[in-house]
Amino acid sequence: MKNPIIVALDVATTGEAARLVEKLQGHVGPFKVGMELYAAGGPQFVRELTASGADVFLDMKFYDIPETVRRATAQVAELGVKLLTVHGSGAVMRAAVEGKAGAELRLLAVTVLTSFDQQDLADLGYPCLIGDLVSLRVSKAREAGIDGIVCSPLEVGSVRRIAGPEAVLVTPGVRSANAAQGDQKRVATPAEAIADGADYLVIGRQITRASDPAEEAARILEEIKAG
Repeated sequence: MKNPIIVALDVATTGEAARLVEKLQGHVGPFKVGMELYAAGGPQFVRELTASGADVFLDMKFYDIPETVRRATAQVAELGVKLLTVHGSGAVMRAAVEGKAGAELRLLAVTVLTSFDQQDLADLGYPCLIGDLVSLRVSKAREAGIDGIVCSPLEVGSVRRIAGPEAVLVTPGVRSANAAQGDQKRVATPAEAIADGADYLVIGRQITRASDPAEEAARILEEIKAG
């Protein structure tokens, strides 16, 4: 069984990130590089991670005109990254699929951020329920040939039914029952998310701020097995 834990390297410097990778490599699955760390280290740091044998999930949520997305995706494919996020817009997703061409890179469509609730959606002018928007974007992702979906653990069961068994489902907003919720609003425990159909769980502070990150990762894996 693959290790389902994606550790979010949401830190300010490449030095901090490298120390976490050294502590956790072999104890978790891929490492997530988001906008903050990418701004600090750029493609060179991503190359260093992949050269070390680490699997990298580049969480950039590409959203731009199709030609820009296509070309940017092609650049990411050259870095040896395993997973890349793009916005769940039809034109964006189709451009990303073109950009990755025959690369092993897997594309993930972002549905609705886990920091959003129904009021946030209303503020953006969407008159629908969160679940309806997620379902629409999953259907569009399938049509576009996207490899997987990023969704909250609260929607992962319905997403699995729409996306099918081959889709890679990644769920942020995952916390153990006794962990702080932070800035996430739509959350579940690791065991609940896996039971509902998630392939990977994005976990950050619960692991990265633990006194022993590797031990905390092992504890979460045991929690999943027990669930």
